[in-house]
Amino acid sequence: MYKAGLVLEGGGMKGVFTAGVLDFLMDKKIMFSDIYGVSAGACHMTSYISGQRGRAFDVSVDYLDTRWYCSLPSLLTTGNLFNTDIVYGLIPDELNPFDHDTFEKYEGRAFVVVTDVVTGKPEYIRLRSCRGRNMDVIRASASLPFVARMVEVDGRKYLDGGISDAIPLERSLMDGNDKNLVVLTKEVGYQRTPISAHELAGLKIRYAAYPNVWKLMRNRDIRYNRQLGHITDMEKEGRAFVLRPQHKSNTKRIDKDPEHLRVLYEEGYSEAEKHYDELMRYLES
Repeated sequence: MYKAGLVLEGGGMKGVFTAGVLDFLMDKKIMFSDIYGVSAGACHMTSYISGQRGRAFDVSVDYLDTRWYCSLPSLLTTGNLFNTDIVYGLIPDELNPFDHDTFEKYEGRAFVVVTDVVTGKPEYIRLRSCRGRNMDVIRASASLPFVARMVEVDGRKYLDGGISDAIPLERSLMDGNDKNLVVLTKEVGYQRTPISAHELAGLKIRYAAYPNVWKLMRNRDIRYNRQLGHITDMEKEGRAFVLRPQHKSNTKRIDKDPEHLRVLYEEGYSEAEKHYDELMRYLES
């Protein structure tokens, strides 16, 4: 286990790039002392810690044709585009069983990033297992505005962690990790653009009782692009090693084309493989 941080960005279905990177790390038996997962990154983090190679990708693609897995009917009837009973119940419990015992033997620290809808602040909740309320924490981190309901954990309401801290490198640095592997799901040169006036108006209506939610979304592009600049600085200082897609992919944030997802997954694996020697020199120096 390396004394270093592993920072995993979200990105919806684009997270299959991260799944590819993590499978390569598993193949090389590389583990980190601190892991920070946001949204899809938090979901894929769990299969990495449980040592279940291929599971993160399989869960992403195996149920795309299932009517209730990710669909408009699910959104209209449950308030969640991704049916939570399937994603956080049926799949890990029965269809693709999660290895709880291996996860709970992990000797490092795993953190899931969520956004408190009242304060608008990110919270970094340590995940010691994936049972009970801990599964609600993971679900909260991946609950996007509009297409997912808020998740209540310990009396507090949360939404997607990416709203408040999309790339929690700063948190890892604050925790004492002078070396970090940062896995991004956006391609080289990506810059987030502002949300439209139409989207902002919808957010103000939907989250009228939680103004910090729409305020965060209003300025999300500024904060995200600033984080990218910070990551570039940390790369130059040797405090971050970054893996990301090299080209814009066909994969959308919500994508039901398995071939799109496979191509992006394979790019994640190949990028990690391509930079393996460099990464080892970085971690071991």
